[in-house]
Amino acid sequence: MAESPAADLRSASTVAVRAVYGDRLAAAEAALAETIVADERVASLRLFTAGVALLLAFAAWRLEALPWMSLTFPVAGFAWLVSWHARVARAKRDAERRIELYRRGVARLDGTWPGAGPDGARFCDPEHPYCDHLDVFGKGSLFQLISAARTPQGEARLADWLKAPAAPGEVRARQAAVEELRLCWDLREDVALLGADAATATGLDGLTAWGEAPPALTASWLRPAAWLLPLPTLAALGAWVAGAASAWWMVLAFVASRLAIQGVLRRVTGVLRGVEAPARDLELLRGLLQRVEACSFECEMLRGVAADLDATDVPASARIASLARRIAFGDARRNQFFAPLALALLWEVHAALALEAWRLRCGPHVRAWIDAVARFEALASLAGYAAEHAADPFPEIVADGPLLLGEALAHPLLPESSAVSNDLRIDGERRVYVVSGSNMSGKSTMLRTVGTNVVLALAGAPVRARALTLSPLTVGASIHVHDSLLDGESRFYAEVARIGRIVALGEGGGRPLLFLLDELFHGTNSADRRTGAAAVVRALLAEGAAGLVTTHDLELARLAEDLGAGVVNVHFEDQFAEGRMTFDYHMRPGVVARSNALALMRAVGLDV
Repeated sequence: MAESPAADLRSASTVAVRAVYGDRLAAAEAALAETIVADERVASLRLFTAGVALLLAFAAWRLEALPWMSLTFPVAGFAWLVSWHARVARAKRDAERRIELYRRGVARLDGTWPGAGPDGARFCDPEHPYCDHLDVFGKGSLFQLISAARTPQGEARLADWLKAPAAPGEVRARQAAVEELRLCWDLREDVALLGADAATATGLDGLTAWGEAPPALTASWLRPAAWLLPLPTLAALGAWVAGAASAWWMVLAFVASRLAIQGVLRRVTGVLRGVEAPARDLELLRGLLQRVEACSFECEMLRGVAADLDATDVPASARIASLARRIAFGDARRNQFFAPLALALLWEVHAALALEAWRLRCGPHVRAWIDAVARFEALASLAGYAAEHAADPFPEIVADGPLLLGEALAHPLLPESSAVSNDLRIDGERRVYVVSGSNMSGKSTMLRTVGTNVVLALAGAPVRARALTLSPLTVGASIHVHDSLLDGESRFYAEVARIGRIVALGEGGGRPLLFLLDELFHGTNSADRRTGAAAVVRALLAEGAAGLVTTHDLELARLAEDLGAGVVNVHFEDQFAEGRMTFDYHMRPGVVARSNALALMRAVGLDV
């Protein structure tokens, strides 16, 4: 049961974070108001300047009252205003993104966040040992609460950490990195405001594949040919302009130059097309790299991220900026006014050769750069969660297990103001908890509370508890199993199949299994449930597993009699008064002493 000092500390930390978010939100709203005013003023100035230019043009052309040079100042002023307007528009977008960022932060503090932000549903695997049963992905999930990644790779790395418990050394390294990033408000804000959402930044995988592909333009003659072949065409063009030669000489020279490189044009096109998809995400990647490069880190994991970005003589962000310039150089050939000259100059060949030179020099490093960014984004996401839950401690990871000592464990997806906490001890003496109680009394929530906190702990994040000590564990959960009409499976068959997979997960002598089994074998009679449950738990205990089993069937609560030492009965109570059932969600020792099911049936008008 949670004590008031912990609740007071959590409340105080929430107030502090809310104050930070409130100040930053107010600043962003003030900045947005300023940019709106500036936007209107610049738009008015642009309109006025354009009108002045038109009047001067009319005076110079129709009235011949002014020289054409009089248009210089309004045209130059209009161009400057266009540039200024673009800067104001960027500032306006930044302010809007910042407002959205901190409104989401306030929503998380208020508990109204479910449905806002990426939910990671694409990472959910129904066959995974616990993801679908502990709300790791989907609306209102752990991923949606935590993720602040800007790239799909960052989202994937965070998802991997939530799906696969890390080794103790890795967990401690992540904890140190999260602790260092926890109060880096400006850094995390800058990262969160970069580029588009991760759902639309899909080109970076293509950049990795392109960077690691073998060279496509290896002919040594191509580069000098790209410089020499356009010369006859340009000479013929000059002669034609001077009136010294027919235009046909220019056409013949042009056709000859194109035919000379016809054999490599397909490969040239392949090089150019290979970077078309990644090009739109280069600014996002460059921004992330540049922001991380600007930091000086202390912990080993963050220094490792920085080292991966410093593997070449030039910073990774500068390399990516160079690639963006080369892509823009190639895209210039698409300009309708420049396109004819670009064809004559073999512009696409020069652009492809420039890209090939970049790929040869930097292509092998792209995967490491993107991987470093993904690790940083995952750590920054956990750090943002840690900052918003400053009273939540990092767990202590010990080598020997199974061990789980939790003080005031609460569910991290429930609002802090309403989440009820409970203590739990799993060790050599207490291996299995049989949790009894009526429906809605808190049994399933207890399983999710334990499992979700273990997932957070072994991902490197703080946990919703006063304290938690645990050993490395493999989590297997069966909490909400559904039948499958398409596969022809009943709920009971689907549950039996899942329990079989969990039992298999505990075999093999690896890290101990923490099993979380809700309403075990709910689809059969009490005698078979008791026999089957005893056999399953006995098999799990034989493999060194530990965990919790819930039931509202008092026959199953006698598992402690069947299995003996190490099996403990606990229960949740409910109260039924004046036609209402209420719960306090506190776990108590022993088997539940009463059931209010019949009273509830009568309350709704059933004649029982």
